Amino acid sequence: MGGVEDEPASKRMKLASGELRGLSNGSLSETIVGSSRDLMARPLQFEGDEDVVGSRGVIKRVEFVRIIAKALYSLGYKKSSARLEEESGIPLHSSTVNLFMQQILDGSWDESVATLHSIGLKDENIVKSASFLILEQKFFELLDGERIMDALKTLRTEIAPLRVNNGRIRELSSCIVSPSLRASIGSSKQDNARMKSRSKLLEELQKLLPPTVIIPERRLEHLVEQALTLQRDACIFHNSMDREMSLYADHHCGRDQIPSQTLQILEAHTDEVWFLQFSHNGKYLASSSSDQSAIIWEVDINDGVTLKHRLSGHQKPVSSVSWSPDDQQLLTCGMEEAIRRWDVSSGECLHVYEKAGLGLISCGWFPDGKWIFSGVNDKSICMWDLNGKEVECWKGQRTMKISDLEITSDGKQIISLCRETAILLHDREAKIERVIEEDQTITSFSLSRDDRFLLVNLLNQEIHLWNIEGGIKLVAKYKGHKRARFVIRSCFGGLEQAFIASGSEDSQVYIWHRGSRELIEALPGHSGAVNCVSWNPKNPHILASASDDRTIRIWGLNCLQMKHKSAHTYSNGNHYCNGRT
Repeated sequence: MGGVEDEPASKRMKLASGELRGLSNGSLSETIVGSSRDLMARPLQFEGDEDVVGSRGVIKRVEFVRIIAKALYSLGYKKSSARLEEESGIPLHSSTVNLFMQQILDGSWDESVATLHSIGLKDENIVKSASFLILEQKFFELLDGERIMDALKTLRTEIAPLRVNNGRIRELSSCIVSPSLRASIGSSKQDNARMKSRSKLLEELQKLLPPTVIIPERRLEHLVEQALTLQRDACIFHNSMDREMSLYADHHCGRDQIPSQTLQILEAHTDEVWFLQFSHNGKYLASSSSDQSAIIWEVDINDGVTLKHRLSGHQKPVSSVSWSPDDQQLLTCGMEEAIRRWDVSSGECLHVYEKAGLGLISCGWFPDGKWIFSGVNDKSICMWDLNGKEVECWKGQRTMKISDLEITSDGKQIISLCRETAILLHDREAKIERVIEEDQTITSFSLSRDDRFLLVNLLNQEIHLWNIEGGIKLVAKYKGHKRARFVIRSCFGGLEQAFIASGSEDSQVYIWHRGSRELIEALPGHSGAVNCVSWNPKNPHILASASDDRTIRIWGLNCLQMKHKSAHTYSNGNHYCNGRT
């Protein structure tokens, strides 16, 4: 086992300094647990199948017992851990390793370096690096004791010959010349601080040495968390932060965690509803329509949606909306017309943005909320301050007539549709342009909340997921929805954006599991094409859809599972519990 002497705990030597104590809760105590009582009978050696545990025969008994013993020490159950070592005959650490750890805590530097060499490590680089850390601690403690010449000797004759980290050696040399640098680089004269620094050194050595020599701290917790994470990621319906994952049973969520029931039908628009979007804080929903209006809806604490403001003033259908970073203002974009900026609280129009002789086709906010940007029907992208002064304009084939427009949360990249089959990623600072090339005509796209992925809707009834972090890479395709004539939009959503939702021309809302690409829901209810969907960013159980049937549907969990829900009718929206009228 990589140099570990697997002798029984009962044969390990007892150190004069008393019992050695293990690492507990991530910090090291003054001493480390050494030998156990010699009263227990030594168990028989394991043979054959008893060398492994578990039904699949892949867990080595020795490793399993040592990891459990380590976990018991970390949890503070030192007697239980010692008893486990005695009964199993499997020591947590060999006597050599225990001696080494105690020598570190006692400040026996030369002896600890000698013991390190006797552990039996095969990698000489690890031995040198560990020796460097030990002798560095010795160097600082000599300086703390005003033994300058001894510290200099240690640096010259012990540390420098290791030829490890020459930059650090120069820093240590400067500590001799300039004592004021000692504290900033790693020295402390206080006794309790010195003990803490020795404990810290032992933690650093633990990370450096092979796990067969010193088991990493919290190894069992890490394995359990990893198993729970894998179960959660494999659960295609996992969509609830309230659900506690238990160790008593394998994790599995039901389909009831997906918003699939119509909770409300909002009927305030008088024509096709083309676009909708929840605010960043999830407290509002904005929709835009072919009826030349936009509506701000308010979401109450019970997820009921009520009409807050009807925004009128556009002379053409309103194609899109965009929330300000603080959700206090809203942009609405008329189809090849103007952009209007509204106050969410009052519903007042604060400014109208126009470009003489040209129409604006998309809108968005810069992350700081000080500027807005828009696609123009001359294929340029323009940026304004809030007062309407044009700050910058990117000419050329930057955007198409029907276009989405996104900007990353750091404000560095503007993403636009530059050709029918291509998306342009323009880095404003580095002046670098990257292009996503598709084989089919692109109809819409949306950016993930973490700026790492782009969801692209295509003419051929496919949705493609692109990773745009670093190199551009196609990572997934989603199929099943219908698209023939109209612009259909999709979105990320759910807990940690683990799902993809999309509208469809067959009047249904489609939901896929993002990782597995499995289609998990096709939600009927609308009587016309579903043009756009939006998932509430703060509530993974609420989804909204906009349709040519002039309605907006609010989807949620089954009413029987919703807390404190009453079956009443909300203002400007009919309330449903089962998806049927």
